[in-house]
Amino acid sequence: MKAHDGLYIGGAWRPAGSADAIEVVNPADEQVIARVPAGSASDVDSAVRAARAALPAWAATPPAERAARLAALRDVLAARKDEIAETVTAELGSPLPFSQAVHAAVPIAVAGSYADLAAVHPFEEKVGNSTVLHEPIGVVGAITPWNYPLHQIVAKVAPALAAGCAIVLKPAEDTPLTAQLFAEAVHEAGVPAGVFNLVTGLGPVAGQALAEHPGVDLVSFTGSTAVGRRIGAVAGAAVKKVALELGGKSANVILPSADLARAVNVGVANVMSNSGQTCSAWTRMLVHRDRYAEAVDLAATAAAKYGDRIGPLVSARQRDRVRGYIEKGVAEGARLVAGGPEAPRERGWFVSPTVFADVTPDMTIAQEEIFGPVLSILRYEDEDDALRIANGTVYGLAGAVWAAEEAEAVAFARRMDTGQVDINGGRFNPLAPFGGYKQSGVGRELGAHGLAEYLQTKSLQF
Repeated sequence: MKAHDGLYIGGAWRPAGSADAIEVVNPADEQVIARVPAGSASDVDSAVRAARAALPAWAATPPAERAARLAALRDVLAARKDEIAETVTAELGSPLPFSQAVHAAVPIAVAGSYADLAAVHPFEEKVGNSTVLHEPIGVVGAITPWNYPLHQIVAKVAPALAAGCAIVLKPAEDTPLTAQLFAEAVHEAGVPAGVFNLVTGLGPVAGQALAEHPGVDLVSFTGSTAVGRRIGAVAGAAVKKVALELGGKSANVILPSADLARAVNVGVANVMSNSGQTCSAWTRMLVHRDRYAEAVDLAATAAAKYGDRIGPLVSARQRDRVRGYIEKGVAEGARLVAGGPEAPRERGWFVSPTVFADVTPDMTIAQEEIFGPVLSILRYEDEDDALRIANGTVYGLAGAVWAAEEAEAVAFARRMDTGQVDINGGRFNPLAPFGGYKQSGVGRELGAHGLAEYLQTKSLQF
Protein backbone atom coordinates (compact mmCIF):
# COMPACT_ATOMS: atom_id res chain seq x y z
CA MET A 1 0.00 0.00 0.00
CA LYS A 2 1.01 3.62 -0.47
CA ALA A 3 1.68 5.36 2.84
CA HIS A 4 -0.46 8.32 3.84
CA ASP A 5 1.41 11.52 4.59
CA GLY A 6 -1.27 12.63 7.06
CA LEU A 7 -3.15 11.54 10.17
CA TYR A 8 -6.68 10.16 10.19
CA ILE A 9 -8.63 12.54 12.42
CA GLY A 10 -12.34 13.32 12.38
CA GLY A 11 -13.05 11.03 9.42
CA ALA A 12 -10.41 12.48 7.06
CA TRP A 13 -6.67 12.41 6.39
CA ARG A 14 -5.20 15.66 7.67
CA PRO A 15 -1.65 17.05 7.62
CA ALA A 16 0.32 16.56 10.81
CA GLY A 17 1.29 19.58 12.85
CA SER A 18 4.97 19.27 11.94
CA ALA A 19 7.10 17.92 9.12
CA ASP A 20 8.74 15.31 11.35
CA ALA A 21 8.51 11.82 9.90
CA ILE A 22 9.15 8.19 10.85
CA GLU A 23 11.00 5.96 8.42
CA VAL A 24 9.49 2.51 7.95
CA VAL A 25 12.16 -0.12 7.26
CA ASN A 26 11.81 -3.64 5.87
CA PRO A 27 13.60 -5.83 8.45
CA ALA A 28 14.50 -8.46 5.86
CA ASP A 29 16.63 -6.20 3.65
CA GLU A 30 17.03 -3.04 5.80
CA GLN A 31 15.54 -0.83 3.07
CA VAL A 32 13.35 2.20 3.82
CA ILE A 33 9.94 1.44 2.32
CA ALA A 34 7.88 4.43 3.50
CA ARG A 35 7.72 7.51 5.68
CA VAL A 36 4.78 8.45 7.88
CA PRO A 37 4.08 11.52 10.04
CA ALA A 38 5.49 11.70 13.54
CA GLY A 39 2.45 13.09 15.31
CA SER A 40 2.88 15.65 18.08
CA ALA A 41 1.05 16.34 21.33
CA SER A 42 -0.96 18.92 19.41
CA ASP A 43 -2.03 16.25 16.91
CA VAL A 44 -3.08 13.98 19.75
CA ASP A 45 -5.12 16.80 21.22
CA SER A 46 -6.90 17.29 17.88
CA ALA A 47 -7.67 13.58 17.68
CA VAL A 48 -9.01 13.45 21.24
CA ARG A 49 -11.20 16.48 20.58
CA ALA A 50 -12.60 14.79 17.48
CA ALA A 51 -13.29 11.64 19.48
CA ARG A 52 -15.04 13.56 22.26
CA ALA A 53 -17.21 15.36 19.72
CA ALA A 54 -18.24 12.07 18.10
CA LEU A 55 -18.75 10.17 21.35
CA PRO A 56 -22.32 11.19 22.35
CA ALA A 57 -23.92 10.16 19.06
CA TRP A 58 -21.96 6.90 18.82
CA ALA A 59 -22.67 5.98 22.45
CA ALA A 60 -26.38 6.53 21.76
CA THR A 61 -26.31 4.42 18.60
CA PRO A 62 -28.30 1.20 19.14
CA PRO A 63 -26.07 -1.85 19.65
CA ALA A 64 -27.51 -3.50 16.55
CA GLU A 65 -26.28 -0.60 14.42
CA ARG A 66 -22.86 -0.70 16.03
CA ALA A 67 -22.80 -4.42 15.29
CA ALA A 68 -23.59 -3.70 11.65
CA ARG A 69 -20.62 -1.33 11.38
CA LEU A 70 -18.37 -3.98 12.91
CA ALA A 71 -19.68 -6.57 10.47
CA ALA A 72 -18.93 -4.17 7.64
CA LEU A 73 -15.41 -3.65 9.03
CA ARG A 74 -14.89 -7.40 9.16
CA ASP A 75 -15.98 -7.70 5.54
CA VAL A 76 -13.67 -4.90 4.38
CA LEU A 77 -10.73 -6.50 6.17
CA ALA A 78 -11.59 -9.86 4.63
CA ALA A 79 -11.72 -8.32 1.16
CA ARG A 80 -8.27 -6.80 1.73
CA LYS A 81 -6.67 -9.78 3.44
CA ASP A 82 -3.98 -10.21 0.80
CA GLU A 83 -2.99 -6.55 1.07
CA ILE A 84 -2.93 -6.87 4.86
CA ALA A 85 -0.60 -9.86 4.69
CA GLU A 86 1.72 -8.16 2.20
CA THR A 87 1.85 -5.00 4.31
CA VAL A 88 2.69 -6.89 7.51
CA THR A 89 5.37 -8.86 5.69
CA ALA A 90 6.91 -5.65 4.34
CA GLU A 91 7.14 -3.77 7.64
CA LEU A 92 7.44 -6.60 10.20
CA GLY A 93 9.38 -9.14 8.14
CA SER A 94 6.99 -12.00 8.82
CA PRO A 95 7.09 -14.71 6.13
CA LEU A 96 4.10 -14.25 3.83
CA PRO A 97 2.40 -17.60 4.64
CA PHE A 98 2.43 -16.72 8.34
CA SER A 99 1.16 -13.23 7.59
CA GLN A 100 -1.70 -14.72 5.62
CA ALA A 101 -2.61 -17.41 8.15
CA VAL A 102 -2.19 -15.38 11.33
CA HIS A 103 -1.59 -11.66 10.89
CA ALA A 104 -4.47 -11.26 8.43
CA ALA A 105 -6.87 -14.08 9.31
CA VAL A 106 -7.00 -13.80 13.10
CA PRO A 107 -7.99 -10.11 13.25
CA ILE A 108 -10.77 -10.75 10.75
CA ALA A 109 -12.12 -13.48 13.03
CA VAL A 110 -11.84 -11.22 16.09
CA ALA A 111 -13.65 -8.36 14.34
CA GLY A 112 -16.40 -10.80 13.41
CA SER A 113 -16.66 -12.06 16.97
CA TYR A 114 -17.36 -8.52 18.21
CA ALA A 115 -19.92 -7.91 15.47
CA ASP A 116 -21.76 -10.98 16.78
CA LEU A 117 -21.27 -10.04 20.44
CA ALA A 118 -22.42 -6.44 20.06
CA ALA A 119 -25.73 -7.65 18.69
CA VAL A 120 -26.54 -9.88 21.68
CA HIS A 121 -24.62 -8.48 24.66
CA PRO A 122 -26.87 -7.53 27.62
CA PHE A 123 -26.15 -3.81 27.95
CA GLU A 124 -28.97 -3.70 30.52
CA GLU A 125 -29.88 -6.24 33.19
CA LYS A 126 -32.25 -6.56 36.14
CA VAL A 127 -30.72 -7.14 39.58
CA GLY A 128 -33.41 -7.28 42.24
CA ASN A 129 -35.18 -3.91 42.29
CA SER A 130 -32.44 -2.30 40.15
CA THR A 131 -31.76 -1.93 36.46
CA VAL A 132 -28.02 -2.09 35.81
CA LEU A 133 -26.80 -0.26 32.73
CA HIS A 134 -23.51 -1.11 31.04
CA GLU A 135 -22.45 2.11 29.34
CA PRO A 136 -19.41 3.05 27.23
CA ILE A 137 -16.53 4.28 29.33
CA GLY A 138 -15.89 7.18 26.94
CA VAL A 139 -12.84 8.03 24.85
CA VAL A 140 -10.23 5.27 24.61
CA GLY A 141 -6.53 5.89 24.04
CA ALA A 142 -5.23 2.70 22.42
CA ILE A 143 -1.47 2.20 22.22
CA THR A 144 -0.50 -0.94 20.31
CA PRO A 145 2.75 -2.88 19.70
CA TRP A 146 4.46 -3.99 16.50
CA ASN A 147 4.59 -7.76 16.95
CA TYR A 148 1.01 -8.50 15.84
CA PRO A 149 0.19 -5.10 14.37
CA LEU A 150 -3.35 -5.67 13.10
CA HIS A 151 -4.47 -8.20 15.71
CA GLN A 152 -3.50 -5.91 18.57
CA ILE A 153 -5.36 -3.01 16.96
CA VAL A 154 -8.52 -5.02 16.35
CA ALA A 155 -8.41 -6.54 19.85
CA LYS A 156 -8.76 -3.01 21.24
CA VAL A 157 -10.72 -1.10 18.63
CA ALA A 158 -13.40 -3.72 17.94
CA PRO A 159 -14.61 -4.08 21.55
CA ALA A 160 -14.37 -0.32 22.05
CA LEU A 161 -16.60 0.22 19.01
CA ALA A 162 -18.99 -2.49 20.21
CA ALA A 163 -19.23 -0.78 23.59
CA GLY A 164 -20.02 2.61 22.05
CA CYS A 165 -16.67 4.26 22.78
CA ALA A 166 -14.69 6.62 20.57
CA ILE A 167 -11.03 5.82 19.99
CA VAL A 168 -7.66 7.44 19.35
CA LEU A 169 -5.08 4.89 18.20
CA LYS A 170 -1.32 5.38 18.50
CA PRO A 171 0.30 2.37 16.79
CA ALA A 172 3.89 1.23 17.14
CA GLU A 173 6.31 3.32 15.10
CA ASP A 174 7.84 0.18 13.54
CA THR A 175 4.58 -0.95 11.90
CA PRO A 176 2.44 2.11 11.09
CA LEU A 177 1.46 1.05 7.57
CA THR A 178 -0.83 -1.70 8.86
CA ALA A 179 -2.51 0.87 11.10
CA GLN A 180 -3.06 3.20 8.14
CA LEU A 181 -4.60 0.32 6.19
CA PHE A 182 -6.90 -0.34 9.14
CA ALA A 183 -7.97 3.32 9.19
CA GLU A 184 -8.87 3.02 5.52
CA ALA A 185 -10.97 -0.03 6.35
CA VAL A 186 -12.76 1.78 9.18
CA HIS A 187 -13.59 4.62 6.81
CA GLU A 188 -14.82 2.23 4.10
CA ALA A 189 -16.96 0.38 6.67
CA GLY A 190 -18.90 3.57 7.39
CA VAL A 191 -17.87 4.15 10.99
CA PRO A 192 -18.95 7.75 11.72
CA ALA A 193 -16.36 10.50 11.51
CA GLY A 194 -14.43 11.02 14.72
CA VAL A 195 -15.35 7.71 16.29
CA PHE A 196 -11.98 6.28 15.24
CA ASN A 197 -8.84 8.40 14.90
CA LEU A 198 -5.24 7.49 14.07
CA VAL A 199 -2.12 9.37 15.14
CA THR A 200 1.18 7.81 14.11
CA GLY A 201 4.12 8.93 16.19
CA LEU A 202 6.78 8.10 18.74
CA GLY A 203 5.92 6.61 22.10
CA PRO A 204 7.60 9.25 24.29
CA VAL A 205 5.80 12.01 22.36
CA ALA A 206 2.45 10.89 20.94
CA GLY A 207 2.04 7.91 23.25
CA GLN A 208 2.71 9.90 26.39
CA ALA A 209 0.46 12.75 25.24
CA LEU A 210 -2.36 10.27 24.71
CA ALA A 211 -1.90 8.62 28.11
CA GLU A 212 -1.81 11.99 29.85
CA HIS A 213 -4.65 13.66 27.98
CA PRO A 214 -7.52 14.69 30.28
CA GLY A 215 -10.01 13.90 27.52
CA VAL A 216 -9.08 10.20 27.53
CA ASP A 217 -11.11 8.02 29.89
CA LEU A 218 -9.30 4.69 29.41
CA VAL A 219 -5.79 3.87 28.25
CA SER A 220 -5.46 0.42 26.70
CA PHE A 221 -1.82 -0.54 26.19
CA THR A 222 -0.02 -3.64 24.99
CA GLY A 223 3.75 -3.76 25.27
CA SER A 224 6.59 -4.10 27.72
CA THR A 225 6.06 -4.20 31.46
CA ALA A 226 8.43 -1.26 31.90
CA VAL A 227 6.36 1.00 29.65
CA GLY A 228 3.17 -0.38 31.18
CA ARG A 229 4.34 0.78 34.60
CA ARG A 230 4.88 4.31 33.27
CA ILE A 231 1.48 4.40 31.64
CA GLY A 232 -0.13 3.09 34.81
CA ALA A 233 1.55 5.84 36.82
CA VAL A 234 0.46 8.56 34.40
CA ALA A 235 -3.11 7.28 34.26
CA GLY A 236 -3.23 6.76 38.01
CA ALA A 237 -2.40 10.38 38.62
CA ALA A 238 -5.55 11.30 36.70
CA VAL A 239 -7.59 8.44 38.24
CA LYS A 240 -8.37 7.02 34.80
CA LYS A 241 -8.76 3.34 34.01
CA VAL A 242 -6.01 1.33 32.34
CA ALA A 243 -6.02 -2.02 30.58
CA LEU A 244 -2.48 -3.38 30.33
CA GLU A 245 -1.34 -6.48 28.45
CA LEU A 246 2.36 -6.73 29.23
CA GLY A 247 5.27 -9.15 29.20
CA GLY A 248 5.47 -12.88 29.69
CA LYS A 249 7.86 -15.72 30.47
CA SER A 250 5.47 -18.60 29.99
CA ALA A 251 6.21 -22.16 31.10
CA ASN A 252 5.59 -25.21 28.93
CA VAL A 253 5.31 -27.98 31.53
CA ILE A 254 5.78 -31.49 30.15
CA LEU A 255 4.66 -34.00 32.78
CA PRO A 256 6.30 -37.44 32.79
CA SER A 257 3.28 -39.19 31.24
CA ALA A 258 3.11 -36.86 28.23
CA ASP A 259 3.81 -37.69 24.61
CA LEU A 260 7.29 -36.18 24.78
CA ALA A 261 7.97 -35.87 21.06
CA ARG A 262 4.69 -34.06 20.40
CA ALA A 263 5.03 -31.78 23.40
CA VAL A 264 8.59 -30.78 22.49
CA ASN A 265 7.89 -30.25 18.80
CA VAL A 266 4.80 -28.15 19.44
CA GLY A 267 6.67 -26.25 22.14
CA VAL A 268 9.55 -25.38 19.83
CA ALA A 269 7.12 -24.31 17.11
CA ASN A 270 5.36 -22.07 19.61
CA VAL A 271 8.59 -20.29 20.54
CA MET A 272 9.75 -19.86 16.93
CA SER A 273 6.37 -18.55 15.74
CA ASN A 274 6.58 -14.90 14.63
CA SER A 275 10.36 -15.16 15.12
CA GLY A 276 9.81 -15.45 18.86
CA GLN A 277 8.17 -12.03 19.02
CA THR A 278 5.12 -13.22 20.94
CA CYS A 279 4.40 -12.17 24.53
CA SER A 280 2.62 -15.44 25.31
CA ALA A 281 5.32 -17.72 23.85
CA TRP A 282 6.24 -20.75 25.96
CA THR A 283 9.87 -19.74 26.29
CA ARG A 284 10.60 -22.01 29.28
CA MET A 285 10.28 -25.75 28.65
CA LEU A 286 10.11 -27.76 31.90
CA VAL A 287 10.98 -31.46 31.62
CA HIS A 288 11.32 -34.18 34.27
CA ARG A 289 14.90 -35.17 34.97
CA ASP A 290 14.36 -38.74 33.69
CA ARG A 291 13.35 -37.51 30.21
CA TYR A 292 15.49 -34.38 30.09
CA ALA A 293 18.28 -35.56 27.80
CA GLU A 294 15.79 -36.93 25.28
CA ALA A 295 13.83 -33.67 25.32
CA VAL A 296 16.98 -31.62 24.71
CA ASP A 297 17.89 -33.73 21.67
CA LEU A 298 14.37 -33.45 20.28
CA ALA A 299 14.30 -29.68 20.78
CA ALA A 300 17.68 -29.15 19.13
CA THR A 301 16.60 -31.18 16.12
CA ALA A 302 13.29 -29.36 15.88
CA ALA A 303 14.87 -25.91 16.16
CA ALA A 304 17.33 -26.64 13.34
CA LYS A 305 14.38 -26.98 10.94
CA TYR A 306 13.43 -23.34 11.49
CA GLY A 307 16.73 -21.86 10.32
CA ASP A 308 15.38 -20.71 6.96
CA ARG A 309 11.69 -20.64 7.92
CA ILE A 310 11.47 -17.75 10.37
CA GLY A 311 11.69 -14.10 9.49
CA PRO A 312 13.92 -11.39 10.89
CA LEU A 313 13.31 -9.46 14.07
CA VAL A 314 11.55 -6.15 13.67
CA SER A 315 14.54 -3.85 14.11
CA ALA A 316 18.28 -3.72 14.59
CA ARG A 317 17.61 -2.65 18.16
CA GLN A 318 15.52 -5.74 18.82
CA ARG A 319 18.06 -8.03 17.12
CA ASP A 320 20.88 -6.66 19.25
CA ARG A 321 18.77 -7.02 22.39
CA VAL A 322 18.06 -10.69 21.67
CA ARG A 323 21.67 -11.44 20.78
CA GLY A 324 22.67 -9.82 24.07
CA TYR A 325 20.43 -12.23 25.96
CA ILE A 326 21.95 -15.20 24.11
CA GLU A 327 25.42 -14.02 25.07
CA LYS A 328 24.23 -13.58 28.66
CA GLY A 329 22.91 -17.16 28.70
CA VAL A 330 26.28 -18.51 27.61
CA ALA A 331 28.10 -16.34 30.15
CA GLU A 332 25.89 -17.59 32.99
CA GLY A 333 26.60 -21.24 32.16
CA ALA A 334 23.68 -22.40 30.04
CA ARG A 335 24.57 -24.85 27.26
CA LEU A 336 23.84 -23.93 23.67
CA VAL A 337 22.41 -26.89 21.75
CA ALA A 338 21.08 -24.92 18.75
CA GLY A 339 21.71 -21.50 17.30
CA GLY A 340 23.72 -18.81 19.02
CA PRO A 341 24.43 -15.08 18.85
CA GLU A 342 26.20 -15.06 15.49
CA ALA A 343 24.31 -13.39 12.64
CA PRO A 344 22.95 -16.11 10.30
CA ARG A 345 22.77 -13.76 7.29
CA GLU A 346 24.75 -10.79 6.03
CA ARG A 347 21.66 -8.66 5.48
CA GLY A 348 18.49 -8.30 7.51
CA TRP A 349 17.90 -8.41 11.26
CA PHE A 350 17.90 -12.18 11.65
CA VAL A 351 18.67 -14.26 14.74
CA SER A 352 19.23 -18.01 14.58
CA PRO A 353 16.63 -20.27 16.27
CA THR A 354 18.34 -20.85 19.60
CA VAL A 355 17.91 -23.51 22.28
CA PHE A 356 19.60 -23.56 25.67
CA ALA A 357 19.92 -26.63 27.90
CA ASP A 358 21.08 -26.84 31.53
CA VAL A 359 19.19 -23.65 32.33
CA THR A 360 18.54 -23.00 36.01
CA PRO A 361 15.59 -20.97 37.29
CA ASP A 362 17.77 -18.11 38.53
CA MET A 363 19.45 -17.44 35.19
CA THR A 364 18.61 -14.24 33.35
CA ILE A 365 17.30 -16.13 30.32
CA ALA A 366 14.88 -18.01 32.60
CA GLN A 367 13.57 -14.86 34.27
CA GLU A 368 13.43 -12.05 31.71
CA GLU A 369 11.40 -11.73 28.54
CA ILE A 370 13.73 -12.04 25.54
CA PHE A 371 11.21 -11.58 22.71
CA GLY A 372 13.13 -13.56 20.15
CA PRO A 373 13.51 -17.17 18.92
CA VAL A 374 15.16 -18.39 22.12
CA LEU A 375 14.05 -21.42 24.17
CA SER A 376 15.32 -22.33 27.63
CA ILE A 377 14.95 -25.95 28.80
CA LEU A 378 14.86 -26.55 32.56
CA ARG A 379 14.75 -29.85 34.45
CA TYR A 380 12.53 -30.53 37.45
CA GLU A 381 12.51 -33.24 40.12
CA ASP A 382 8.78 -33.71 40.73
CA GLU A 383 5.48 -31.90 40.17
CA ASP A 384 5.90 -29.61 43.15
CA ASP A 385 9.31 -28.60 41.84
CA ALA A 386 7.84 -28.03 38.37
CA LEU A 387 5.12 -25.83 39.85
CA ARG A 388 7.67 -23.82 41.83
CA ILE A 389 9.69 -23.20 38.68
CA ALA A 390 6.65 -22.45 36.53
CA ASN A 391 5.36 -19.86 39.01
CA GLY A 392 8.82 -18.53 39.83
CA THR A 393 8.88 -15.37 37.70
CA VAL A 394 7.24 -11.94 37.97
CA TYR A 395 5.12 -12.80 34.93
CA GLY A 396 1.94 -14.81 34.50
CA LEU A 397 0.56 -14.41 30.98
CA ALA A 398 0.25 -17.88 29.44
CA GLY A 399 1.55 -21.42 29.60
CA ALA A 400 1.03 -25.03 28.63
CA VAL A 401 0.73 -28.41 30.30
CA TRP A 402 1.09 -31.83 28.68
CA ALA A 403 0.06 -35.19 30.17
CA ALA A 404 -1.33 -38.51 28.98
CA GLU A 405 -4.61 -37.85 30.76
CA GLU A 406 -6.33 -34.51 30.33
CA ALA A 407 -7.43 -34.51 33.98
CA GLU A 408 -3.80 -34.73 35.12
CA ALA A 409 -2.85 -31.72 33.00
CA VAL A 410 -5.87 -29.73 34.16
CA ALA A 411 -5.08 -30.40 37.80
CA PHE A 412 -1.59 -28.97 37.30
CA ALA A 413 -2.86 -26.02 35.25
CA ARG A 414 -5.24 -25.01 38.02
CA ARG A 415 -2.21 -24.38 40.27
CA MET A 416 -0.36 -22.20 37.76
CA ASP A 417 -0.29 -18.44 38.38
CA THR A 418 -1.04 -17.42 34.84
CA GLY A 419 -3.92 -16.06 32.81
CA GLN A 420 -4.17 -18.69 30.09
CA VAL A 421 -3.01 -22.31 29.85
CA ASP A 422 -3.14 -24.60 26.83
CA ILE A 423 -3.86 -28.23 27.69
CA ASN A 424 -2.14 -30.78 25.43
CA GLY A 425 -1.82 -28.25 22.62
CA GLY A 426 -5.24 -26.59 22.99
CA ARG A 427 -6.33 -24.41 20.06
CA PHE A 428 -6.55 -20.62 20.07
CA ASN A 429 -10.03 -19.40 21.00
CA PRO A 430 -10.85 -15.78 20.00
CA LEU A 431 -13.73 -15.73 22.50
CA ALA A 432 -11.65 -16.74 25.53
CA PRO A 433 -10.31 -13.97 27.78
CA PHE A 434 -6.63 -13.20 27.33
CA GLY A 435 -4.53 -11.36 29.89
CA GLY A 436 -2.10 -11.84 32.71
CA TYR A 437 -1.50 -12.35 36.38
CA LYS A 438 1.18 -10.47 38.34
CA GLN A 439 3.32 -8.15 36.20
CA SER A 440 1.86 -9.48 32.96
CA GLY A 441 -0.91 -6.94 33.13
CA VAL A 442 -4.29 -5.69 34.27
CA GLY A 443 -7.55 -6.53 32.53
CA ARG A 444 -8.51 -8.90 29.72
CA GLU A 445 -8.88 -8.84 25.96
CA LEU A 446 -11.09 -10.84 23.56
CA GLY A 447 -14.65 -12.06 23.93
CA ALA A 448 -17.15 -10.77 26.45
CA HIS A 449 -14.42 -10.14 29.02
CA GLY A 450 -12.63 -7.90 26.54
CA LEU A 451 -15.84 -5.98 25.87
CA ALA A 452 -16.35 -5.45 29.60
CA GLU A 453 -13.08 -3.46 29.81
CA TYR A 454 -14.71 -0.69 27.77
CA LEU A 455 -17.93 -0.48 29.79
CA GLN A 456 -18.83 1.15 33.11
CA THR A 457 -21.91 0.38 35.19
CA LYS A 458 -24.76 2.49 36.44
CA SER A 459 -27.58 1.18 38.61
CA LEU A 460 -31.12 2.56 38.71
CA GLN A 461 -33.12 1.65 41.82
CA PHE A 462 -36.92 1.28 41.70
